[in-house]
Amino acid sequence: MMTELTSNRDIERLIQLDFLRATEVASLNVMKWVGKGNKEAADEAACDAIRGMFDLMNIRGEVVIGEGIKDEAPGIFKGEKVGTWLAGTPKFHVALDPVDGTTNCSKGMPNSISCIAAVKVDDGEEAHLLDIPAFYMRKLAYPQVVRRAWMADPSLPISVDAPIKEVIPVVAKLLGKSVRDVTVMVLDRPRNHDLVEDIRSMGASLRMIADGDITACLAPALPGSGIDLYCGIGGAPEGVLAAAALRCLGGGMQGKIWPANDREKQSLIDAGWGHRLDEVFRSRDLAFADEIIFCATGISDSPLLRGVRVQGHTATTHSVLMRAKNHTVRFIETHHDLEAKTIHLRSSKQEVFLNQPG
Repeated sequence: MMTELTSNRDIERLIQLDFLRATEVASLNVMKWVGKGNKEAADEAACDAIRGMFDLMNIRGEVVIGEGIKDEAPGIFKGEKVGTWLAGTPKFHVALDPVDGTTNCSKGMPNSISCIAAVKVDDGEEAHLLDIPAFYMRKLAYPQVVRRAWMADPSLPISVDAPIKEVIPVVAKLLGKSVRDVTVMVLDRPRNHDLVEDIRSMGASLRMIADGDITACLAPALPGSGIDLYCGIGGAPEGVLAAAALRCLGGGMQGKIWPANDREKQSLIDAGWGHRLDEVFRSRDLAFADEIIFCATGISDSPLLRGVRVQGHTATTHSVLMRAKNHTVRFIETHHDLEAKTIHLRSSKQEVFLNQPG
């Protein structure tokens, strides 16, 4: 039962830590699958832990953007109800990726996280996180200084539609760098081949990643990441989660729907999205609430977060907790005693010790 102190006005401050605990337990439950070559098992472990944590949360939650459909992996899907759904509890729309970078996780490679974005809504209110019914999106993500320069002068070729050969020199000038010192991150996929060749021909520095689209999008907005731009074709749901985080960080992103083939293009047209296929979505278009909570916990090391560290009987998690309203960004290091730590799993409907064989 909510008191005056926990009014609807400030409930986000209290509930945000529970969302963070959900990504923490997901990362902890995935530990045993890192490097084991079974990405489905890793994803299933993360989903089980997140659902278990949601079962303890006094919210009425609805998943508006889930994952798992594209590759038929275990997932938490759109429309799923999460939380206790007790009368009078606040309602949240939730977007999540229990493991972004499942391939990296399964191979023991860097760049995998568990993340959640949530927006408090009133009953009957539409989602403020745009659910695009497409698998892929072309993206361009950039730091705050570039976003502000483009907003002041929209004629600058800072656009997902602009050739990367035009974008890089402008970004270099805005950042006070030479072109060769601009570092561009791209997802290593055949569909990004021409983009990679253009970046190389410019003489800019290229960093390619095998998986983990969300942290890659956020990297240009993170001081000290060493990444100035992210571009290329990646997941559409991941783009919305990245946009939610960028709303908190202050960086910018543009995205455009990329149908993989004529069949998918027609399905988008049939779903009523034909008029939006040429639309350029900004971060605010994808995550258009002002009260956004974004949290993530590292599974393996990424530009955003360190992965889970285990030493003796202690597991250390590294997380970030952000709010768009005031651009608060908290980095949180948590130490878990594996001899005492339990997590609530949906599959067992009870608390289980992390150190049990599995």
